[in-house]
Amino acid sequence: MITKNTKIKFSGYEYEGYRMIWDIHTHTTYSHGKGTIEENVNAALALGLEEIAITDHGPGHLTYGIDKALIPEMRAEIDRLQALHPEIRIRLGVEANVTAVGNHLDIAPKEFADYDYVHAGYHYGIRNGNCMKNFMNWSLPGNLWGKELLLANTEMTVAALYENNIKILTHPGDKGPFDMHALAKACEETDTLMEISTWHSHLTEDELLICKKYDVKFVISSDAHVPGRVGDAAVAIKRAFKAGIDPERIVNIKKFK
Repeated sequence: MITKNTKIKFSGYEYEGYRMIWDIHTHTTYSHGKGTIEENVNAALALGLEEIAITDHGPGHLTYGIDKALIPEMRAEIDRLQALHPEIRIRLGVEANVTAVGNHLDIAPKEFADYDYVHAGYHYGIRNGNCMKNFMNWSLPGNLWGKELLLANTEMTVAALYENNIKILTHPGDKGPFDMHALAKACEETDTLMEISTWHSHLTEDELLICKKYDVKFVISSDAHVPGRVGDAAVAIKRAFKAGIDPERIVNIKKFK
């Protein structure tokens, strides 16, 4: 069990002396994570992080979306922990699901006030999101829908970026074909951070080579589903550096050596 007094050796947590200084994409038992809010906070404290956010999956996910009725409970727990630990910022966010309808998220505009951060990412397990086609396209041989699917995925994601105040576009390029030029351009114009994930392979090195051509900022995220992965950064930092991303463009890393 990780407590606030746990000493963590930096192995998977640093690369070439760079470490994450805040991690604002983590999950708990309120969606399909394995740890509590307090356990994630304790892990962040053990690493000396400056900030952590709890960002469970949006309510539109059919199997592990958050129960909106429990949001006040989550907020109360974060407020309790923040009072105990003024040395770290603790935020409540959500990883909303990109969809093809409405404001293109499963969080309505009026619900944004419930959260400090709204991230957005594409996932299977949602209605009106091309999920079956994307899953079949990924799991079966051949490019079954080709340009049609790429266009549909890209259009709904770009629309979500322009129509909402999104902090991070999570693991862009994951679970389906997307036009990375269009996503990067939309993130540039909406001042949305593009995530380099340690849990997913996206942004891949090839995708980073495209995205770095645009005036976008990047963020390293653990996407931790267990407390022990909070602050995990090394794999993503290495991938970014291999693609030639300037460390100054990654908003939440710092060199400690």
